[in-house]
Amino acid sequence: MNIIKTAIPDVLIFEPKVFGDSRGYFFESFRQDVFEKAVGKIHFVQDNQSKSSYGVLRGLHFQLPPFTQSKLVRCIEGEVLDVAVDIRTGSPNYGQHVAVRLSAENHRQLWVPQGFAHGFIVLSETATFAYKCDNYYSPEHDGGILWNDPDLDIDWIIAENEIQLSEKDKNQPPFQSVKTFSFEKFNQQAIYPHP
Repeated sequence: MNIIKTAIPDVLIFEPKVFGDSRGYFFESFRQDVFEKAVGKIHFVQDNQSKSSYGVLRGLHFQLPPFTQSKLVRCIEGEVLDVAVDIRTGSPNYGQHVAVRLSAENHRQLWVPQGFAHGFIVLSETATFAYKCDNYYSPEHDGGILWNDPDLDIDWIIAENEIQLSEKDKNQPPFQSVKTFSFEKFNQQAIYPHP
């Protein structure tokens, strides 16, 4: 497993070693020991999967304490642009984001820790998106920020008139309204100490 650092140290790309021949391919999509060496102690409790069509944008989402979630996300069919936004006040990367193409072709996964808002947009005709979570979904603890907040300046690649949004995501609050997460409590070492 190749572990690639991003511009925000707590966000990592996991790229598997793929073994392929005329029959197809094989790779390890997750190994606890490799993951914990890179990130720290973790216990995943829920796996989710969605299918979306071209231009669907889901995000930017997070969950509020005590149901904050980290996610290990991947695209198993098609291609998406995946985005993680640092919403930890006091962070040296506060308000910055990482955007990574995830696809069935590159098999990459993105680690999105607690203290980040997350979203993705579908670049292919359809995409199947899957991810592991370290906390359970709690609708009462849903949080989000507006996908096109000018303070974030995210390039979603697709023209705005082609983007498809849920009513909820059309009406998320601005980035500056989110003050729930502090860098002190939600830095990687604080949440996931190394064993």
